[in-house]
Amino acid sequence: MTRFPVAAALSVLWPMLVLAAPLAGALDYPPAPRGTTIDDYHGTAVPDPYRGLEELDSAATSGWVAAESALTQHYLDALPHRAQLRSRLTQLYNFERFGLPFQALGHTFYTRNTGLQNQSVLYVAGAAGAAGAAGGAGAAGVAGGAGVALNPNALSNDGSLVVTGYVASHDGRLIAYGVSVSGSDWTDWHLRDLSTGHDLPDVIRYTKYYAPVFSNDDRGLYYSAFPAPAPGSELSAQDIGNAVYYHALGTLTAADRKLIELAGHPDWQYEPHLSDDGRWLVVTAGEGEVGDKGLENIYLVDLANDSRPVTAVVEGFSAAYVYAGSDAGRLYFLTTLAAPNGKVIAIDPLRPHGDPAPTVVAEGADAIDLTAPSVTLVDHQLIVRSMHDAHSRVVTYSLDGTRRHEIVLPGTGTAAGFQGRAADRVTFYSYTDLITPRRVYRYDLEAGVSQVFRSPRAAFNPQAFQTRQVFYPGKDGTRIPMMLAYRKGLRLDGSNPLLLYGYGGFGIPLLPAFNPALIAWLEVGGVYAIANIRGGGEYGEAWHRQANRHHKQVVFDDFIAAAEWLIAQHYTATPRLAIRGESNGGLLVGACITQRPELYGAAIAGVGVMDMLRFDRFGQGEGWTGEYGSPQDPADFPALYAYSPLHQVRAGTRYPATLIITGDHDTRVMPMHSFKFAAAMQSAQSGGEPVLLYIERSSGHGGGPTVSQAIEQNADVFAFLADRLGLQIAAAR
Repeated sequence: MTRFPVAAALSVLWPMLVLAAPLAGALDYPPAPRGTTIDDYHGTAVPDPYRGLEELDSAATSGWVAAESALTQHYLDALPHRAQLRSRLTQLYNFERFGLPFQALGHTFYTRNTGLQNQSVLYVAGAAGAAGAAGGAGAAGVAGGAGVALNPNALSNDGSLVVTGYVASHDGRLIAYGVSVSGSDWTDWHLRDLSTGHDLPDVIRYTKYYAPVFSNDDRGLYYSAFPAPAPGSELSAQDIGNAVYYHALGTLTAADRKLIELAGHPDWQYEPHLSDDGRWLVVTAGEGEVGDKGLENIYLVDLANDSRPVTAVVEGFSAAYVYAGSDAGRLYFLTTLAAPNGKVIAIDPLRPHGDPAPTVVAEGADAIDLTAPSVTLVDHQLIVRSMHDAHSRVVTYSLDGTRRHEIVLPGTGTAAGFQGRAADRVTFYSYTDLITPRRVYRYDLEAGVSQVFRSPRAAFNPQAFQTRQVFYPGKDGTRIPMMLAYRKGLRLDGSNPLLLYGYGGFGIPLLPAFNPALIAWLEVGGVYAIANIRGGGEYGEAWHRQANRHHKQVVFDDFIAAAEWLIAQHYTATPRLAIRGESNGGLLVGACITQRPELYGAAIAGVGVMDMLRFDRFGQGEGWTGEYGSPQDPADFPALYAYSPLHQVRAGTRYPATLIITGDHDTRVMPMHSFKFAAAMQSAQSGGEPVLLYIERSSGHGGGPTVSQAIEQNADVFAFLADRLGLQIAAAR
């Protein structure tokens, strides 16, 4: 663990707990435009007075949003210690960090951030540098010969153009890079010639979520794209009409050949992959965003056949299928077919409908994460990353299923990476936990040996903190894991400010990962908790399915049980307890404060899905019906209506202090969810606690995409929590 001088250790912020200062009278909320709309859902009349806020560009909505922003800014400007928190957060973010390296024919690419750069810079080491690293020279061999391949910070003067990902050509001469405006999901892919440092004229537009792949000869790319949205509808346009195309470099994209778009299924989406030998285009298809329903079909395009026939390998959305790689004429997939924890199978593309695909790695007691590249194929071996009680375990297997090595990790944290091709001998991976900045390792698969590639040195003393995993009972007695982080010497007297985080949806697990902002919270005496509630994927698909669709209330019950357990064990008390979540986790927070408003002292609801009766009409929403059910289905409607945060707001209720966050470029969860929920909450609030709408400018669904935006938002959030939870921060010394 990194040590740093005593003088630096004494510069942290020291806490004092005091009662929250009372507000100087109730806030004067801007009156939201109201209407008289009443919808009929299967015989139930449902008022929707704030329907007009769905019209994002109307004069009424724009005026109300401007007034809400001014109110929130005025409130935050008056909070004590915000500048002090911002200063400390700036120190904590200011450390050198590296992304996972990836390789292409003698070139090694990796990202590096010197500390406060808004976006990390892409570097490339040529054949000499890459060979040095592969030959055992380690980090120096790569870094020594590296040059800048692309600096995203130079793409725009105002930082609005954000690079979302990179794909290298097979020969390493070209780099495709995805560009988003202000963090929107809409992404344009550009191509840079690394020998000249200039971009080619080719631009692939209207993509979301999925990166393109270079053809085997690097003369073109296969990509997944949507039709161009109508001008002004970028935020509200539904994700329909996705298809897979081939673009030949040097030609107009209007002439790109459409390879896959199955008639009658406009809501399906397609993710392309290419086999290592370049013959097979492997396409996984999902209803809505791939993985949203946890079920995929598989299609193959034989690129050796001029007619480009499409073969359906698996149809019916009967299980999850995640492409892992190819070797020796076989395609490998992670699947949940008759294996809810996941197994690895091999498919012969020449006989896709022959004998059942053999199982290479059988299902185990620990689940394999379906939402990340958790099975990869490198050095003619399978690298399988599973989850044991919500932390990573990594094991390698031969292609006949023989277990080879377990990669020993530094602790109970999260490992990621392990990318590469079948012919590569070396791969890279990262490790992190709540108090450990992400370290990057180089792993030699033949030797079974890890070597540190980069270990960052952040400006805090990790020895001052500790993490602990606990297990608590859910409402129905289910054993649920929860990870805690706090300053050593914590007293269990109920006085600690505690921030409880959750997600609980789409089979997505919450594994421990480092965030510089979290250290600022721990330094001022805060406790941080992650509840691994059902609906996520920590224990496989069964854990997910226990809490989706008609069973969604289980998610909220699990989270409420976590809060009650933390109070009962004297980690905190209601006046000191805050909850936070984003996206589906924002829905979680919205449901919990409308169901149990008396349980929390404060709440942070980020980019949440708050209107469960109209979520399917905007952006990506249609693809979420597999997780939530459809409000148009009379069988699904009662459960949705019963927990929909917008519809469960009750006038005359005393709600906790609430900060509702949305991004003005969020194309995934339309800002109208947060707008309508904030208007309803403000109108219903009977207590003196603030309900504020925080609109982050030039920000998409994932929050502010740049370092400066992350610092600003976290300073605002922590200042708000410190004020409402009664945490007064003494001056730095």
